[in-house]
Amino acid sequence: MTSSLFLHQAYIGMGSNLGNCQEVLLTSWAWLDAVPGVSCKTLSSPYATEPVGMLTDHWFVNAVGYLTTRLSPVELLETLHVLEQRAGRVRSPGVSGYQDRTLDLDLLLFDELIVQTPDLSVPHPQITRRLFVLKPLSEICPDNLLHPLTGLSIHHHLRDCLRDNPNYHIRQMQWITD
Repeated sequence: MTSSLFLHQAYIGMGSNLGNCQEVLLTSWAWLDAVPGVSCKTLSSPYATEPVGMLTDHWFVNAVGYLTTRLSPVELLETLHVLEQRAGRVRSPGVSGYQDRTLDLDLLLFDELIVQTPDLSVPHPQITRRLFVLKPLSEICPDNLLHPLTGLSIHHHLRDCLRDNPNYHIRQMQWITD
């Protein structure tokens, strides 16, 4: 991995719906903090959330983390994929749509960058429509954090998403630690 002289700010979406979800998220957060060039700063509360876009009996635990890094967006995404595999994530080839997973890590925001490649989209393309991302993100982000494409605050997008999804089930929880 290459390392930049510049310190970047990034927000990571985290989710799990298989196994001990809270333990998986906390362990992966610690793994991420141990990566050279990454410093994990703030982790939101966990949120129990109903699945979106998939049929499953397994609800998710979601959180968002804020970190600083000297990695590029591509390097950070590659690191997230390695950690997903380490946690036992299986991506079944030939299966379309979302699947149950031990760990899902998404690069939501990276500085104020806008990146569109076949392998990486920053900001994450679904961020403004997902309560399971916006609720934990709004918990830890500053009031003036703006979505780079819309120019609107994350808090503004949360209000709109809450209005547009009045029946979506999301519940803030506490971290359970041993």
